[in-house]
Amino acid sequence: MRFYLLILSMCFLFCKIHAQNNTKDQLGTWYMYNGSHKVSKKWTLKTSFHVRYYEFITEYQQEIYRFGVNYAFNKKINLTLGSVYSIKDISYKENLPDLYEYRFYQDLNMKDNWGNFKVKHRIRLAQRFKRQNFTNKTTHRIRYGLFVKYPLNNKLTTYAFNEFFIKFASKPFGENRTGFGFLHQLNSTLKLNFGYQQIKLPNQIQKRLLLGIVINTNHFKKLT
Repeated sequence: MRFYLLILSMCFLFCKIHAQNNTKDQLGTWYMYNGSHKVSKKWTLKTSFHVRYYEFITEYQQEIYRFGVNYAFNKKINLTLGSVYSIKDISYKENLPDLYEYRFYQDLNMKDNWGNFKVKHRIRLAQRFKRQNFTNKTTHRIRYGLFVKYPLNNKLTTYAFNEFFIKFASKPFGENRTGFGFLHQLNSTLKLNFGYQQIKLPNQIQKRLLLGIVINTNHFKKLT
């Protein structure tokens, strides 16, 4: 019950911020599905779909489709190889060409425990193939993220994260994401995700509400 009261309180806060008209002050929303599907002792399929808005449910910004294959070297270190397809409206209340992007990525994930805190370090390399207004461009970047979780009880977990993006370009800073939130375990397969993040870009700061579901399945366990 407390978890849902918290959601209602933050939604009320959103309503006050939503009255702003400047995209820099606007509270946008990411609607997210993230899935992890274990198919053997070492291999897991990673799936993801996001729809992002400059505002709560208006002013479409981006949709992202992600698929990856994960291999676990041991309980603490694993590697994901995957691909992404993205469509992005880079304008805000303007009529500009959409940005289409294909991307390959490689994740090195390192897990650890600091007492009751569950910690993950993620290093991501990405090769990005962009197309906008019949113009093609290839870019590369690296991301480092620190993700920390802490269980409040059997059903509710809080988390916080910080991730920065470095481009292989003359101006290397890409962005920095900092956020926090809650995961509510509905059953052994399904979680609800509710959070908030700020994205620091070279010329602005974006504020985003995070609303999503997380689905984890273990097909290997069922087979054995």
